[in-house]
This record gives sequence, structure tokens and C-alpha cells, in this order.
Amino acid sequence: MASDLNNIYHEKQRLQFCLLHSLNNLFQQKDAFTRASLNSVAERLVLDDPEREFWTPFSFVFKPHHNSLTGNYDINVLIAALEERGKTVIWHDGRNGASSIDLDDGVLMGIVVNVPVKRYVGLWKSRHWIAVKKIDGVWYNLDSDLQAPQCFKDCGEVREFLDFIMSHDGQPKVYWYLVVAAVTFQPLAE
Repeated sequence: MASDLNNIYHEKQRLQFCLLHSLNNLFQQKDAFTRASLNSVAERLVLDDPEREFWTPFSFVFKPHHNSLTGNYDINVLIAALEERGKTVIWHDGRNGASSIDLDDGVLMGIVVNVPVKRYVGLWKSRHWIAVKKIDGVWYNLDSDLQAPQCFKDCGEVREFLDFIMSHDGQPKVYWYLVVAAVTFQPLAE
């Protein structure tokens, strides 16, 4: 049974802040992450960048991990921001398909997908972050481009959605990232 959509937190798209919206939708909380907090993460990543001396004057706007005017954060910001919250990001090899994901795994917080998009009649090509999350036993597409969250009827429909976006239009380079609670790895017994 679907949760009441009024109780589901869903931020809508603004500029290229889809990673910010995806994270807040994933955490189901307004300002769980802010533009300032993600910019701070991106700036810390820059300080660790050994290629920093090769920057150009454009690097002040088009920074390595984000665009300082519009957002457009990269995977490094996603990973670092979630690690600060005690979460782990695991890249999912899309060649294995969605059937290889255990959607009922209790430590799976959600899935963040990065897809190529075309806007303005195909003149603008970019990438877009989408969050998919299980809330009160029901999976939802929390894409910030949607007017409201979309409910999936079951795990099979979630897998169909993920497989569809992987193969849709032959779009290259769709990436899935599984966000899990911090996992403590046990050392192998000797």
C-alpha cells in the first residue's frame, strides 16, 4: 500500500542542483544538505586535488567537482557528502541489471542514479541525479524533475524502471549508486 504522498518529502528541480535535491529527497528532510554544505564538500575535494596548479581562469566558475553558479555536482561530492553522514556509496555494475540488487536489504537506504539528459530541444546535454527510495515499505521515484513522487507497485516495477533507464534510447553511461548505512567489514578468519 502506498504511503500518503503528502507525507513524502520531495524537492523539485532548480538550476542544476539535482544532486542536492536527490540527497534531501533520499534523507526525506529539507536542508539535510544545503548548497553551502555541498559547496564546502566540493571545495575540500579541490584542496586535495594534485592537479590544482593547472587551473585556468575559468576554473573559478567551472570547478572540478561543481559549477559554482548552477550546482552540477559530480560523483565525488555525492560520495564525500554521504560518507560525512556515515553512509557508504557502492557503484552498481549496470551490466548485471537491476535483478542483482537486493531491494529488501535492510541496510539499503536508496538508489541514486545519474543519467544523461537533453534539454532545450536537445541543444543542452547534461547529466541528472535521481533518487529512488523505499518509504514505509513502498519504493518511490523521487526524481526532482517530477511534479510529485511516483510510487512503484512492487520491487519488480523498480527493477523494470532501472533496467529501462539503463537501456532507453541506447543512452550511454547511466550510473547507479547504492546508498547503504555504514557497513562494518569483518576481517577474514585466519
